[in-house]
Amino acid sequence: MTGPETPTEGVDGTTILVVDDNAGNRYVAASWLRRAGYRVVEAATGTEALDRVARDPIDVVVLDVGLPDMSGFEVCERIKSDPALSRPVIHLSATAVRGQDRAQGLTRGADAYLVEPVEPDELRATVWSVLRYHRARAAAERLAARLAGLSRATMAMNAAVDFDELATTIASGAAVLAEVPAAALVAASDRTVRRAVVDPADPDDTPRCDSVSPRLLERLTGTLSDGPAAVSWADAVGGEAVAGEETGAPASALRFGFRAGRVAIVLRTPGVGTELRDLLAQLGNAAALAVDSLQLYVEEHTLALTLQRAFLPTAPAAPPGVEVAVRYVPAAQNTEIGGDFYEVVELGEGRLLLAIGDVSGHSIHAATVMVELRHALRAYAVEGHGPAAILQRLEDMLRRYHPREFATVCVMVLDTVRDVVTVANAGHLAPLLASPEGTVPLTVRGPMLGLRRTHEADSVLALPPRWTLVLYTDGLVEKRGVDLDAALEELRAAVSVDPAPEELGDRLLGRFAGVREDDIALLILRGGA
Repeated sequence: MTGPETPTEGVDGTTILVVDDNAGNRYVAASWLRRAGYRVVEAATGTEALDRVARDPIDVVVLDVGLPDMSGFEVCERIKSDPALSRPVIHLSATAVRGQDRAQGLTRGADAYLVEPVEPDELRATVWSVLRYHRARAAAERLAARLAGLSRATMAMNAAVDFDELATTIASGAAVLAEVPAAALVAASDRTVRRAVVDPADPDDTPRCDSVSPRLLERLTGTLSDGPAAVSWADAVGGEAVAGEETGAPASALRFGFRAGRVAIVLRTPGVGTELRDLLAQLGNAAALAVDSLQLYVEEHTLALTLQRAFLPTAPAAPPGVEVAVRYVPAAQNTEIGGDFYEVVELGEGRLLLAIGDVSGHSIHAATVMVELRHALRAYAVEGHGPAAILQRLEDMLRRYHPREFATVCVMVLDTVRDVVTVANAGHLAPLLASPEGTVPLTVRGPMLGLRRTHEADSVLALPPRWTLVLYTDGLVEKRGVDLDAALEELRAAVSVDPAPEELGDRLLGRFAGVREDDIALLILRGGA
């Protein structure tokens, strides 16, 4: 019988490996442990013990020191050195009983060292003690790993730039915490619901994200209390989410959010423990805040983009024989209005005013200065001034009304009758001129606006029989960590005279835009025979 001081709670399902080359000793130790409720397996050699630990769910190893093929010290050391094998080891010896033997055993990894003869209660109490410590340590390590996963998921949620990415990070975070497949349903700002499904055991690690009816989120969250509710996994994520899964597989759903349940997390498990529930509550509340923040970001970004496009000209007209394409792409991570602009104005008699520019900064003020420059540029062009004279007048205007602002502007007058282009540049990146012979930059230079410098005279350049002009702002080529000269050369190599302007615009954005840190304005014209 188990003595009154010997703990027995929690021993069900615990397996102990008793290793001793003496069959009688194994029988005695195993008998004492079985009477306490443990499941016991046996081994007679070190090799057999290592094989048992590798293939069986062993919780504790009771290990003799003197084994026929290797010492118990070596067996313990090999168990402890392999993270896949590591579990508590208790040395039990009737011969290695000196202090230095015990010191060596503990130094080489043993959790306890008992000297025979030993009392049954002492053996059982020692097993329970090391088992309790091992389980507490494993629980602490698991909690630390979960907290680290929670921290990573929270940072990823706050960095998400769209609702698909946000739903995926929420589902991934829940799957890491629970170690089971997870789904996240998020109410997006466009009144749709984005659903992401993640299976941590999927070797391809390819989350699935789609759009579902808002009624699904309402159904999952509308009947939930503060705790998890039982739902059908297939109902929550779709029948195709897990191949071979029975349609009625149980799942647990949790609702989060401050506006009638804007986030639902579904786990493919019938129950959620207290620790996991607390962690999911932190994840879910952080997710709800991230949803609100992202919705505000999307609304501000949409408003900024709407205002920006309202400030830019409508689809430009062009004289016969000239094709025009324009693009404006806002910065991916900026909700403020930028100062990038383009301008195309028909001047009559086959002449076309072209301009591309960038006012420094992202703000309503920068956009206001941009609009003033655009309208002033148009007015000066209508008055008949050439590109250099226009830039000088813009310099004077900026100096008088916005003395702390700076801008880069390139102004061109395209004359399709004389087949020439007149250029003046105030610090802007050189436009590209493509012909059948190749593509070259129009390296006309001048000081940027706002430096209070005099601007150079016009440069008049002849156009080839077939030509394409590409004017662009720095957002197309400037990227953190990328050499600007190399990026400009790559852009030059990507521009040719053959594609239509619309096609070329799509190609350039597809190749160079990427994750944009700045706005992009792009103006492309093609003409000639």
